[in-house]
Amino acid sequence: MPPITPRKTLLIVSQVYVPDSAAVGQYLADVATRMVQRGYRVVVLTADRGYDDPSVRYPRREVIDGVQVRRLPFSSFGKGSLLTRLIGGGLFIVQAVARGLFTRRLSCLLVSTSPPLCPIAALILGVLRRVPIKYWVMDLNPDQVVALGHMPATALPVRLFNALNRLILGRAADLIVLDRFMADRLTSKRDVRGKLTVLPPWPLERHLEAIPHAQNPFRAEHHLDGKFVIMFSGNMSIASPLTTVLEATRCLRDQRDLLFMFIGGGLGKQEVDELIRRENPPNVVSLPYQPLSRIKYSLSAADVHLVSMGEAIVGICHPCKVYGAMAVARPILLLGPRPCHISDILERHRIGWHIRHGDVDGAVATIRQIVQTPPAELLAMGERARRAIDTEFSGSKLCDLFCNVLEGR
Repeated sequence: MPPITPRKTLLIVSQVYVPDSAAVGQYLADVATRMVQRGYRVVVLTADRGYDDPSVRYPRREVIDGVQVRRLPFSSFGKGSLLTRLIGGGLFIVQAVARGLFTRRLSCLLVSTSPPLCPIAALILGVLRRVPIKYWVMDLNPDQVVALGHMPATALPVRLFNALNRLILGRAADLIVLDRFMADRLTSKRDVRGKLTVLPPWPLERHLEAIPHAQNPFRAEHHLDGKFVIMFSGNMSIASPLTTVLEATRCLRDQRDLLFMFIGGGLGKQEVDELIRRENPPNVVSLPYQPLSRIKYSLSAADVHLVSMGEAIVGICHPCKVYGAMAVARPILLLGPRPCHISDILERHRIGWHIRHGDVDGAVATIRQIVQTPPAELLAMGERARRAIDTEFSGSKLCDLFCNVLEGR
């Protein structure tokens, strides 16, 4: 019998991993599972508490789809303030480095931007273990901090963070970014065009399918029969404000068959909940994140999905929620600037509408137009969205391409 060859080990360092509902953990799980199928031993170092809700606790050690998950204590205290996020992120990095130093047969290290300082762990482990770093850039900091006005570009922490960015960009063997705008921003920090791959994220297709309204228990449970539902589902970040649409809901209260549903969490959810608490509007509903087992029903309950992108964050953040909406064959209403990655998709595939931040009158007019759109036209737009997933944003295809980058193909 030939000797058994020890499997190579891929180490993934991320503060978030399944079953946490944060998108970055779901994407990493897809990659980790696929790498196990390719013959790798995959170890994930992650936090033992929920990213959005730190009261949620997860097992310290478990195996999920062949992936060895190791959860670290005192490494996530929620997103309530910048200080708590920094403390949790710092403690996570220290523990991840300590564990990574003793990970057996380490051949490759995958790190993302959660927490933003995670590249520090990658730099230390990459040097000490002499393994290639694969850096998955899902958002850019300190760009986001500056764009949101939290710090000026000249502030010392911003300059130090940019110096860290240049180090990781130089040290990483491969870089994966989500869109062409993000690629431009990254190359303005350091010329990395020779090792840069642009790969959009993908819908979590194993959890998604288009459910007809008449067969959807979510619509029945929430009494949506006869309602035209415009839905925002996902993280309500202050980087992608909803203020313009929330203002428009006031002007649309006479449209009795129209309902706005906001499902998810994040700091921006406070504005939605405050509107409901203060005015109790009849056309606005707020719900928490839905479990993955129900996500196909909640997403399919919408007639149109709202996607928001802040004016200043093009190339900094990437609203992944658009792919889930497209996967359940629903048109898209973009609240944000043009051009951006989402406007590129809408124009290329003819699957939605565009409104700008601050233009409440334009939002009201566009939403009235959407509600009056013939059902056959809405159906055709949804079918084009689903077709775009199959041809351009297929999870199977994109995840395989991503794993090829990890393997150096």
